[in-house]
Amino acid sequence: MLNNQGRPTRPNTSEQDNSATNTFTGNKALELETPLIFEQGVPGRLGVDMTEPKKVSSRLGNTARSKPIGLPDLSEPQVLRHFVRLSRQNYSIDSGFYPLGSCTMKHNPRINEKVARLAGLGDLHPMQPVSTVQGALELIDDLAHWLKTITGMPAVAMSPAAGAHGELCGVMAIRAAHEAKGEARKRILVPESAHGTNPATAALCGYKVESVPAREDGRMDLEAFSEKLGPDVAGVMLTNPNTCGLFENDVKKIADMVHEVGAYFYCDGANLNAILGRVRPGDLGVDAMHINLHKTFSTPHGGGGPGSGPVVLSEALAAFAPIPFVTHGENGFDLVEHVEGEASNSFGRMKAYHGQMGMFIRALAYMQSHGADGLRQIAEDAVLNANYIRVGLNDMLHSPFDGICMHEALFDDSSLKDTGVTTLDLAKAMIDEGYHPMTMYFPLVVHGAMLIEPTESESRETLDQFIGAMRYLLNKARDGEATYFAQAPHFAPRRRLDETGAARNPILRWTPEEDDPQSDRTLSAAS
Repeated sequence: MLNNQGRPTRPNTSEQDNSATNTFTGNKALELETPLIFEQGVPGRLGVDMTEPKKVSSRLGNTARSKPIGLPDLSEPQVLRHFVRLSRQNYSIDSGFYPLGSCTMKHNPRINEKVARLAGLGDLHPMQPVSTVQGALELIDDLAHWLKTITGMPAVAMSPAAGAHGELCGVMAIRAAHEAKGEARKRILVPESAHGTNPATAALCGYKVESVPAREDGRMDLEAFSEKLGPDVAGVMLTNPNTCGLFENDVKKIADMVHEVGAYFYCDGANLNAILGRVRPGDLGVDAMHINLHKTFSTPHGGGGPGSGPVVLSEALAAFAPIPFVTHGENGFDLVEHVEGEASNSFGRMKAYHGQMGMFIRALAYMQSHGADGLRQIAEDAVLNANYIRVGLNDMLHSPFDGICMHEALFDDSSLKDTGVTTLDLAKAMIDEGYHPMTMYFPLVVHGAMLIEPTESESRETLDQFIGAMRYLLNKARDGEATYFAQAPHFAPRRRLDETGAARNPILRWTPEEDDPQSDRTLSAAS
């Protein structure tokens, strides 16, 4: 059956499920369908009146547009309803538990948002004269001070735009330090459980990447690492706690071994939330580490631009930090924006301006509202919550590595063997239970991996309900209901895709059924 939009009404094949009922509109009570915004447009239907612009001579020559742009004409209620309906189909940390491992999807306190919108902070422009933004520069300097204090590092680069950008900053600083000594080192060592951006960053900087295997306990094999070290190694890129949710117990020894051959230790700071206030990376021998403000310090994830990845640097790398950076002198705060003077060894500029100001404000508000004792408690509660989940599921899901985990619990798919249910199937069924699925198939060193990170934000009641839902689904899998899982999700706005077909033949652009040759109407549906 098709609804009045010509779309199937998402019938459910289960005869015992009342959701199989079709509706004329395609709506299911408060779950409302919405066509693509381009399909809703009617020529001449505009929510605003605009004055006809004066005719001017075009300077575009033969590059000028010859056809209408093809945007839909819509009334204001249409636009509002369209995006409200889409927003109801989103899953967010504000609507439910978000157990994505390695992502630290914690609550974003509203006080952070309020402060970020204060007049004088929320309306800054990056090209304002320095004399008019003394408060903003002081805020950047204050945040930089606390990042250095928390990590035990003497310097920090504030401009990197995100975690991977921060990795790039750290490796570029390492390369600049070697070049300053006249060394042309060729290799960077990366554990096999590393984030994929680690080897990608090293390769982008011109290094040959060599993978280091893990031991049976999930930590980097020190013997294999030692065999790979040599005078042509520029550094190591290690995540600690690592992507298996385990602390690298030999981290200080690893740092000493790296420094002994004249190389540098880059630490991926994605998992800083697990050791915040408990361990200072600088005390472990780290030379460079990015800090994901959107993870550890609770600034929003994603959205096309708000990422922020400051990089703390050791004394050995501090001189090579990128510009710009804030200085404080007799005449107040200033920005160093040129590779000269005190920045003469800098490897240059990474970003157009000075960093993500909105994220700086939110992160500093988060730090100051928690205080030193609160920041320490963040790590303690995050580790406690992860182990609560580990213990709550350990009799039904197999943990590939023995013992206590750090901030995230890791399971493999061996417990699903012979059930006909895969990690992906289980994740799809979690959607029906109202959960965003955990991180799947990562880290790659664990077969069918399920990586669950509750963060410190979640209450015991939330964790109990999540554990209960997982146990319910696992029992369902053991009871031979593989067909149920193969068809999940049953209640989502859209059923499961043919993912192979979608990947091989993606439809990336919307084209009207009757394409008007006078109009450029072929536009991205994602817009």
